Amino acid sequence: MAINLVKGQTIDLRKNDKGESYDLSSVTIGLGWDVRQSGGGGGFLGKLFGGGGAEEEEYDLDAIAFLLDKNGKVANLGRDKQATDGRTIRLFEGDVIYYNSMRHPTGNIWLTGDNRTGAGDGDDEQIIVKLDALDPKFDRILFMVTIYQGRKNRQHFGMVDNAFIRAVDNHGKEIVKFSLSGDSAYNGMCSMVFAEVYRKDGTWKFRAIGEPHNTDTFLDLLPNYTV
Repeated sequence: MAINLVKGQTIDLRKNDKGESYDLSSVTIGLGWDVRQSGGGGGFLGKLFGGGGAEEEEYDLDAIAFLLDKNGKVANLGRDKQATDGRTIRLFEGDVIYYNSMRHPTGNIWLTGDNRTGAGDGDDEQIIVKLDALDPKFDRILFMVTIYQGRKNRQHFGMVDNAFIRAVDNHGKEIVKFSLSGDSAYNGMCSMVFAEVYRKDGTWKFRAIGEPHNTDTFLDLLPNYTV
């Protein structure tokens, strides 16, 4: 049975206090969220990316992962790549996993995008990590969510209810879940450092963070994790 965490709480991903063991050869980090009914009438509009009524407002939330070394830094910032439409894609094939660079060069961590089937039922976005195969130079993985153009569209986490991050093992068993709901503390906050997975004593730990920021782009947070 999955453990529900509170902010700041840490657990062992491989084995819980009840003696249950989990297969970390492939772990799904699923993220999801609901938005409140427009007009302040209470209740939910349903999933952000699901079908809805005329009042449903589109939110474009993106999942991002930073692969950090023992110094807590992103060592490889990748390269610039020219897109077919002429745009310059930054950080391509580096240690930042995001919508323009969805798969790490090692093949051990990747972003699937929207996914509501199988073990990820209910997730809006998923990041898959082969924890047991991850290069030892990666000591920690930071998971965050940003609201694309949140500042421009006046969308923020104070409008989001039932946001969650969870970890599911290779056999589809949910290991842990961390949930939070929007309140006045998140007003104007367009990004969220949700959780981290890190090495400790030969295993992997999961820590619930829930740290909001007012920026709507992870590029503003990246300098905190670069050499």
